[in-house]
Amino acid sequence: MAARSTISCLAYVLLLVAVTFSAQADRLNGFDLSDPLVPRKLIRAGGPPRDGIPSIDAPRFIKAGEAHKLRDTDRVLGVTIKGLAKAYPVKVLNYHEIVNDRFGQLPVAVTFCPLCGSGVAFDARVHGEAREFGVSGLLYNSDVLMYDRASDSLWSQILGQAVTGPARGTELQTVPVRHTTWGEWRRRHPATLVLAEPRFAGRNYNVDPYVGYAESARIWAPVAHRDNRYRPKEVVVGAVANGEARAWPFAELPDDRSVVTDSIGGQTVRLEYDHAAQAAALLDEDGQEIPSFTAFWFAWVAFHPDTSVYGGG
Repeated sequence: MAARSTISCLAYVLLLVAVTFSAQADRLNGFDLSDPLVPRKLIRAGGPPRDGIPSIDAPRFIKAGEAHKLRDTDRVLGVTIKGLAKAYPVKVLNYHEIVNDRFGQLPVAVTFCPLCGSGVAFDARVHGEAREFGVSGLLYNSDVLMYDRASDSLWSQILGQAVTGPARGTELQTVPVRHTTWGEWRRRHPATLVLAEPRFAGRNYNVDPYVGYAESARIWAPVAHRDNRYRPKEVVVGAVANGEARAWPFAELPDDRSVVTDSIGGQTVRLEYDHAAQAAALLDEDGQEIPSFTAFWFAWVAFHPDTSVYGGG
């Protein structure tokens, strides 16, 4: 009887340990990862804890003529909404990844993932409610997972969709963003505002924390799909329209032109691009910009394995 009691106690302890371990396995950086929309095994800790990479929640802006620390060749994300243009230097975004901003009354989250080279801007409203986003310290497909502070839901930057939490399955509306050089953006928008370096951040924004990464073949975290048609860090312009994902690698865009006519999702589009600045904008037949963004090839194809490619590839 004592032996049976000992075995029962041992079985109970083992069961308790298994349940505890299972519960812990479904949490990472304090986030509940149970029932994710994406494969759980591809959600990985990136290193920093939650908010270890601090988002910029009260951004300051300066005029273009005051941006003395920017060189013409420095990379920026440019956003224009209703005539108001703003530039977000990538050397600042490398250290913060998310800027919670406003264009008038419209809340906009400007995001950048250094590991994927992807800059995406979102209308930051969820069901009509403004949300503030932070950096979770987690990755999916080597891409930053944001979280909204109202619900603790995790959001994939490249998918633009909540993959865990109460908002699971909800999509954010993207806002057109241009990843370009400061010189090219300023020529287009001489009255642009520029995100100022945060005060007292304790960071040297002139030092690239990812130096050499864009030139290497290294991918920091597992991805769902790989495709060797291009170098992993080949820069592509990507867009999704009417269910079709399409990529325009800069390596395939003619050097002697600055515009190509193409189609995506059954509609005719025009890609205007600048090889020197590695910048592009996708326009519909009426000249309205279609949301697109530049990213490394490995990141685009990890999320869109069935992507079509301009130029055949």
